[in-house]
Amino acid sequence: MLKKEEIKEVLDILDDMYKDPSENMLEFETPFEVLIATMLSAQSTDVRVNLVTSKLFKEANTPEDFAKMDIKDLENWIKSIGIYKNKAKNIKATSQILLDEYNGEVPKEKKELIKLPGVGVKTANVVLANAFDIPAFPVDTHVFRVSNRLGLADADNVTKTEKQLEKNVEEERWNLTHKQLISHGRAICKARSPKCSECKLSKLCLYYRSNND
Repeated sequence: MLKKEEIKEVLDILDDMYKDPSENMLEFETPFEVLIATMLSAQSTDVRVNLVTSKLFKEANTPEDFAKMDIKDLENWIKSIGIYKNKAKNIKATSQILLDEYNGEVPKEKKELIKLPGVGVKTANVVLANAFDIPAFPVDTHVFRVSNRLGLADADNVTKTEKQLEKNVEEERWNLTHKQLISHGRAICKARSPKCSECKLSKLCLYYRSNND
């Protein structure tokens, strides 16, 4: 893992590289839309989800709308997204629970969010960070890969990576840094063919250094 001063340098470079990391992320206007879009994004891309929700949210964008929507109609709306049948079932169930137990509002606590069908820790963290601006460190495949390659974390699973990132990155920048890591994973630090020769972080990156000694 990188030393404290090296981590700070990595974060400074990320700030320079990705001043507006919200570009090409999920699109939404309300906490409920954040929740639904994030549930849909599992094993899919933000681009694909945005294509669907740009139309879907004009038809339905509240727990009431989704709770009363016929399951087949919902499946038809989201069938271009992976595992759509299971997602439709979870969205319907979650919407009804929000109506029955939370007055139709999305809860602001992680422990409450992860009780909802189809909502895991990553989805809960995305909702906290993006809907409520509550510090959280969602770890998707990009964040997991990039943070461990760079040396911001040194873990073999998502849970350990999240804990290490929360320790190594100041809390006030968790929401920003996780988006920067996603952007870097998409643009440079790709899974199969990372563009190390183009990367401004290569001099600090443990993955690059271990492969170029």
